[in-house]
Amino acid sequence: MKDNQFPYFPTDFFWASAQAASQADGAFTIDGKGLNSSDVQPYHQGLSNDEIQQLEQQGMTLEEIRKNITDKDHYFPKRFAIDFYNTYETDLELLKEAGLKAFRTSLDWSRIFPNGDDEKPNEAALEHYERMIDKMLELEIEPIITMLHYEMPINLTLKYGGWVNRDVIDLFVKYGKVLLDRFSGKVKYWLLINQINMIQVEPYLSLEIASDQYENTEEAQYQAVHNQMVACAKIQQYAKTLKDSKLKIGIMVADGTAYPKSCKPDDVVLAMWHNRMQYLFTDVAFKGYYPKFALNYFSERELHIKITEDDKSLLSENTLDYMAISYYFSQMVDSDVNKKIPYSVTDNPNLSATPWGWNIDPQGLYNSLSQYWDRYEKPILVAENGFGNYDDLINDQVHDDYRSAYLGAHIEQIGRAIYDGANIFGYCMWGAIDIVSCSSQQMSKRYGMIYVDIDDDGNGTRQRFKKDSFYWYQNLIQSNGKLI
Repeated sequence: MKDNQFPYFPTDFFWASAQAASQADGAFTIDGKGLNSSDVQPYHQGLSNDEIQQLEQQGMTLEEIRKNITDKDHYFPKRFAIDFYNTYETDLELLKEAGLKAFRTSLDWSRIFPNGDDEKPNEAALEHYERMIDKMLELEIEPIITMLHYEMPINLTLKYGGWVNRDVIDLFVKYGKVLLDRFSGKVKYWLLINQINMIQVEPYLSLEIASDQYENTEEAQYQAVHNQMVACAKIQQYAKTLKDSKLKIGIMVADGTAYPKSCKPDDVVLAMWHNRMQYLFTDVAFKGYYPKFALNYFSERELHIKITEDDKSLLSENTLDYMAISYYFSQMVDSDVNKKIPYSVTDNPNLSATPWGWNIDPQGLYNSLSQYWDRYEKPILVAENGFGNYDDLINDQVHDDYRSAYLGAHIEQIGRAIYDGANIFGYCMWGAIDIVSCSSQQMSKRYGMIYVDIDDDGNGTRQRFKKDSFYWYQNLIQSNGKLI
């Protein structure tokens, strides 16, 4: 380890980690849980990493969703995951041993309201999550809780058509109110929706829309995310009526900032346009209105998004308290190849990549954090950052210096952003414990500093082993970011 050139982390900085219930909990037959959007994603054995990710971006048809609900021939990893639902006590104790100050996880909507439109919440699920949160508080680990991280009840796709249906707004708000009421005084930091801008990268998981459910898919995507943002504003409106003055309500985006390929004006202007369309979501959340460039895009593409006057007032009056980002890689646009379409990007030849093709760019994190801070001046949480790789467990050990090097290089850039004035209050490595990959359903795509003995087909002892990166992160936390 070396001294960080930018050791400017405040003494109350949240050194943390993150995961999602959909990728960790498992136990899908326990305590009255319903199926959610992640539970019907099969592992595609024999496909390449590229082929698996292409399937993810395509989403699923209604017929595929219905078939997967009853399919007995394929393995559905997220139904079993790493069984965190039953092992949370010992897993949290491992995180305490590592020195974590905070832990971000989600609560499963399909456990608390198994069908999404149930009259009353499932008390067994609420009692379970209360025990989990109490255990975190007992260990002096600050809970950062995500309300929705790809756990939307599958019934809301089949019966309502996903987030395109405005009825889903009130169903989510009802769920959010139950959580705020139940955990008042215990949870200060809430993230309402995970990666709200991933509507064209993970359209099915983000919006619970089947790929063949609407005639104009892009229009449906923007209508659905508008409804999500209205729901977030309504939950913020309710949160402001509560007596908990420490309550903080945030929203999360996956960083999509792009570089221009060159200083050629066409490349520079295309990059600016691309980045503006990424800022659309946080502009609504923190400025309280749709920017003109976004409205122009809707008009030019003949996307008819229903935005009522009441919606406009609600968004304007209930902006959110903090922003959270996930950052794994940077992107690039080339005006000779890419078009004025969000997520039309090109690989950057100047960067190396992970086995899944994700460019490694620590300085891109400094760039993104600085841009977000300059634009909004809202407190920022780095809610996800990590290195997915194939790990080898040999003699109960994993030597993963490559992970420590990746994390350290990115954390150093966070220190640099703080030094330059950004208010960044926490860093969540993804994820402390190996979990099922969101995009590929693989266990072999490992991010954790704690190895879980499960393979892609669900075989293994489920035993936990500390990797070398566990001790690296432990030392980093003890030095408050000085030793990287």
